[in-house]
Amino acid sequence: MLESSPLVRAMRGDRPPVTPVWFMRQAGRSLPEYNQARGNTTMLEACLTPELAAEITLQPVRRLGVDAAVFFSDIVVPLKLAGVGVEIAPGIGPVMDQPYRTPADIDHLCRAELTDDALTPITEAVRLTVNDLGATPLLGFAGAPFTLAAYLVEGKPSKDHLAARTLMHADPDSWRRLLNWAADIAARFLTAQVQAGASAVQLFDSWVGSLSLADYAAYVAPASTRALTAVAALGVPVVHFGTNTEHLLAAMRDVLTAAGVTSPIIGVDYRTPLDAAASIVPGVPLQGNIDPAMLAAGWPALSAHVRDVLTRGRQAPAHVANLGHGVPPSTDPDVLKRVVDLIHETPND
Repeated sequence: MLESSPLVRAMRGDRPPVTPVWFMRQAGRSLPEYNQARGNTTMLEACLTPELAAEITLQPVRRLGVDAAVFFSDIVVPLKLAGVGVEIAPGIGPVMDQPYRTPADIDHLCRAELTDDALTPITEAVRLTVNDLGATPLLGFAGAPFTLAAYLVEGKPSKDHLAARTLMHADPDSWRRLLNWAADIAARFLTAQVQAGASAVQLFDSWVGSLSLADYAAYVAPASTRALTAVAALGVPVVHFGTNTEHLLAAMRDVLTAAGVTSPIIGVDYRTPLDAAASIVPGVPLQGNIDPAMLAAGWPALSAHVRDVLTRGRQAPAHVANLGHGVPPSTDPDVLKRVVDLIHETPND
């Protein structure tokens, strides 16, 4: 049933009659029912309460009619479950109990394990969600090794990831151990979601665009390949997405190939037109890439932009419509619904 869904068909390289669409960060802060459901719980508490996480995951499917649910979680959740001291500070983002930069810090960190028992809130939430989704697929996700490492080394969000980029060159051995540990954590988190019922997964490398192609190939790609190899064995489609990554798209595709992913999809942010991306990674289905800023630009401008994205997406063998990054918190849900309807009404040929 799920293999015949528009989303899974497109991710397998087919072109269904209707372009499938979902939105990154669709499960969350832009929906009034999300704020009502969360109440006074913290972000991490919400992520680790199975009934609440399942409810939040289902909300945009009910309201917007999207073709996939994306599991409500956060990229630092597996770090938390492995025992790392991390909280999500309102208005700031993930904040670690300390920066992890010295060999001793990293040795201590790498002794932490993500156990099956620790993953129980995740697997239970996925099962609850899938039971209510019916014919709508669920996407799982995880943060990629570089993005997880960037948070760990910096200790908090960073604009330039200077400390992380310094560590990879100043102490390559510690950097490699840190990336491999993060890869194994991400792999276990993705695998748990698939085994509990997710139909596809996305590996988010949110901050990888700060790297040169040479640094990515030497210091990051091997760990991303390691993270995805275990998932590839499960046979589900895998999306690899990062921001500001036009110069890395071919290398990110190569990671999927090296990992043995049989249904690879490249996520494209709003900076790179989809026809340009299709020429960089020919033969690979693409996901993206409506500019989130256009959601507040008024319907004439937004609808023209959506149609342009769909037209450019036809240069790829298949296309999953999405934003080129996450839903802004101030987005009007009715606008998202109009976008979904427009995409579904536009012939996919």
